[in-house]
Amino acid sequence: MPPSIVHLPNGQTLTVNVVFGGIQFKANELNPHHNAFPAGWTIVIHSEDFDEDHLLPSSHASTISSPTEPPPPAGEAAKEKKHHVHRFRKPTLRNDHLFISTISNPSSNDFRPANSPTRQIAMMLWATLWWYYHQPPPSPYLTTAASQNTPEEGRPKGEWIVNINREGIFKGKHLLPKLERMGLVATEDSSVGVDPADGVSTMAEGWNRMFVSQRTFWQLDARIYLFTLSPTQANSPFPSVSPAVSRSASPSRNSANLSASAGRHDNDNFSNTLQAAPNLNRNNTPPGPFTSGSNLPTFYPPPPAQYTFTNGIRHPVRPKPPRQGETFYTRWIPSLGQYLSFRVASLSKQPCVYHGPTSTTGPTQENTTLPQHTRESLRSGTLTPSDSTVPKTATTNSSTDNPAFPSTTTMTDTQLLHKWMNDPRVAYSWGEDGPLEHQEQFLTTALSSRHSFPVIASFDGKPFAYFELYWVREDRLSAHLPSSTTTGGAGSWDRGLHVLVGEQEFRGSHRVKVWLSALVHWCWLSDLRTERVVMEPRVDNGKLRGYCEGVGFWKEGEVSLGHKQSNLMVIRREGWVAPAL
Repeated sequence: MPPSIVHLPNGQTLTVNVVFGGIQFKANELNPHHNAFPAGWTIVIHSEDFDEDHLLPSSHASTISSPTEPPPPAGEAAKEKKHHVHRFRKPTLRNDHLFISTISNPSSNDFRPANSPTRQIAMMLWATLWWYYHQPPPSPYLTTAASQNTPEEGRPKGEWIVNINREGIFKGKHLLPKLERMGLVATEDSSVGVDPADGVSTMAEGWNRMFVSQRTFWQLDARIYLFTLSPTQANSPFPSVSPAVSRSASPSRNSANLSASAGRHDNDNFSNTLQAAPNLNRNNTPPGPFTSGSNLPTFYPPPPAQYTFTNGIRHPVRPKPPRQGETFYTRWIPSLGQYLSFRVASLSKQPCVYHGPTSTTGPTQENTTLPQHTRESLRSGTLTPSDSTVPKTATTNSSTDNPAFPSTTTMTDTQLLHKWMNDPRVAYSWGEDGPLEHQEQFLTTALSSRHSFPVIASFDGKPFAYFELYWVREDRLSAHLPSSTTTGGAGSWDRGLHVLVGEQEFRGSHRVKVWLSALVHWCWLSDLRTERVVMEPRVDNGKLRGYCEGVGFWKEGEVSLGHKQSNLMVIRREGWVAPAL
């Protein structure tokens, strides 16, 4: 296995190498003051099976249907199973086993000991699983005694899981139970167990068969496990973490605040202070979802539901969305070689400068060969050359269809909407073309909504699309949902999507699959109570319906809104597996 680079959603990168005794993960950010990872860690990963697992040798099909084996029949209990251990070459559906064998902590002169070793280990295991579930997926088909003569495409399917062995650093009697309570690992043995010494002097057998499934992993919020420290802003007169501590200190004689309160504030000094703080403009957008000045994870569970009424409809009180300009989702897309990010749209008169990771920040993959599906898409004309893995910077000034417009990276969000909404292709579906003032009012209305918020999507920091994320329950769609729908109308936590792509170079079926599946992914992460996401494209927009079906939506019916007849496209959490990579 050649060395590879793992791009984490918080912008950090890890180098993965095969070493003697396992696979090593090494953090590339070596600055000890802003790196939550240790210098590195090593995992042991292999595949295990038994004689009965070789009923029909196949490099494509798995042979285990459950991570917990049922007890053998009484007549076979005495028969010893021959155990096979194979070197890891590529993932299998259910036979892979791994554990963290060693952790390479740096000198205590450079790093303080972890505040919580368990959280540090959880971070390392999560990053390991992020690497593992970016590997080529195995065939989902199972080979059993009953299905061995069935054609492979007709065999039953199984969940892709990886088993977590109680070895290495996982031998501790409390570590795996803590990871299980954090939701990172699971077991099908949900009993208390009969061993009274469990957790006191030993660990019961019920903790020996832990696993993580692909479906569950992609629904774990990365903020539970990943975090970064907020870097100090140069020349800023304000603290980088918080505008004030909980107990402020007494002002000194030279304090600018004391001078101001005493009426001796010098206008020249005030002007000099502003000049010394060039970052106090729109470039200084709100921090991202992983920023933590306390070196702690930034995930908080949703509060208990409170209810209110909107237009006679009872619904939960909604949490406030992220702030204007704030990035709330970032993920590396291996097939494109670029970072996809979502941020809240802004009414600022200054462009929202992207400060997140791009394909040119840090190490990149040495192998820049295009994936097979990308090459085929380029040949068929469904993708543009920008869908290749050629790295781009966040400020790339690519050519646009209309030379009258500057680069999208230097445009305000109002200007972006003005450009996109006046594209005849977009205007045909949205009908919001008009002067700049019209788009400014459109964005003002979107930001004032209590049940939705506007989103600007970017590839490597270059804006390309406008989305709206909304709660269905209090949306006008709710009143038009047929009673025959699966949930009998809109659920309290159902989400809806409105989408448009404004930049021609970022169109194409593969890119749509990437960002559309990412929107659904965020909806699942945003609230675990959300079980359904809907879209209502106009019935004459067959292309968008096809894109929806390509990521798992299905048509549940049609709805007649005041201004259009729409296909009701639905996707449910239980049928979703993973975002497009």
